[in-house]
Amino acid sequence: MTIELRRPVHDPIVLDDPERLSFRVDRRAYTDEDLAARELTRIFDRCWLYVGHESEVPAPGSYVARDVGGRPVVMARGSDGVIRVFANSCPHRGALVCSQPAGQVRSFRCPYHDWTFSNQGDLVGVPIPDGYGPGFRKADFGLARHQSDSYRGFVFVTFDPQQPRTLTEYLAGATEYLDLVDDQSAAGMEVIRGAQLHGAQANWKLMMENSVDIYHFRALHKRYVGYMESLGSVPPRRRGGFGRALGLGHGANELPPAAARPLAYWTPMFGPEVRPRIEATAARFVERFGPERAQRITGTNRALLIFPNLMIIDAIAITIRKIDPVGAGRMAITSVALAPRDEDPDIRELRKSHYLTFLGPAGFATPDDIEIIESCQRGYLNRAVRYSDLSRGMNKEVPETTDELPAREFWRQWDRLMHGDDGHHEPGRRAGAQGAGPR
Repeated sequence: MTIELRRPVHDPIVLDDPERLSFRVDRRAYTDEDLAARELTRIFDRCWLYVGHESEVPAPGSYVARDVGGRPVVMARGSDGVIRVFANSCPHRGALVCSQPAGQVRSFRCPYHDWTFSNQGDLVGVPIPDGYGPGFRKADFGLARHQSDSYRGFVFVTFDPQQPRTLTEYLAGATEYLDLVDDQSAAGMEVIRGAQLHGAQANWKLMMENSVDIYHFRALHKRYVGYMESLGSVPPRRRGGFGRALGLGHGANELPPAAARPLAYWTPMFGPEVRPRIEATAARFVERFGPERAQRITGTNRALLIFPNLMIIDAIAITIRKIDPVGAGRMAITSVALAPRDEDPDIRELRKSHYLTFLGPAGFATPDDIEIIESCQRGYLNRAVRYSDLSRGMNKEVPETTDELPAREFWRQWDRLMHGDDGHHEPGRRAGAQGAGPR
């Protein structure tokens, strides 16, 4: 058990000094259980949180059940075609009404007392109803419904009844990157069936930082760099690209041109047999969007952080990664792959293969990342070093992908919310927090 040194509550966690080009984070933020508990109420109870993709509930009655912000919820498409997000808890005595991760039903049944709910959340059946008085009304006991909305197929929920922003307002500059994802298919995008569920013995924020940290790529992922080179492909360069702060904690890194994109950017690692089809797809994007927009969609690798806990890695495959805290020193990770609905079957298999090869729990990259963030978490036990430094790139007008601008944007929003900022105003620009790159 970690014993934390208690410091005054006014002692800051984030030390942001643009004049001195210094940005430091007290390592208590990764180890203190009191802070971890406060994150649930000040961040996860207040933000818009990612639930899932509309394609996961394609037909009336289809549903997925998962934890969001520490709360069990059900995302279901009702018989009326509307997607809703419910508390996965019976209003009678609290048991889960849905114990399977996904499926299709006409109704949900609580296994405790057989209370039954429609797939729209209404209470429709109560055994032995004469045990209740004349004031009992089924309409008062439907599944609790959470406020939810979607943008380009990505469904979010908020547990804050006073949420000051619409989803689109909350997403701020991240909408541009979600557009780039969804525009990859005129037929729509879909989550490939099957999720990867794993975790790490480290604080959840370490994985958020790691996921937008390109600085580590060649140092930590030497095996994958060698693998790419052995197949005739060029791994990401140490320099180049740009980072952007997208507002409200969101950030992105972008690497043009792409090293490999099964969507429309061929490299030798994909094999010569699929080259004509990939190049034909690239030509269709130019016809549909024009050369500049087509290059923006298909010719760059991107890592998008949506505050607080969603990563979309749009590179050799599209990975949606939800990272949930489990106390100060543990996290749960849920990853799925996204792809065009109308994708060529051979290209789909290629995409799935590279998704697993690089970003799968047993792939080239993810085990490296988990091992290193767990190493950081263990290193924090030596409290002689109090701060971690995230100041790289503060001296640049246009930070590169190897700089730490997206991580600083994340931490500035974390700091605002943990200090009780109600989020009603758009934070002003600070030196070193500028955005960059094409729109």
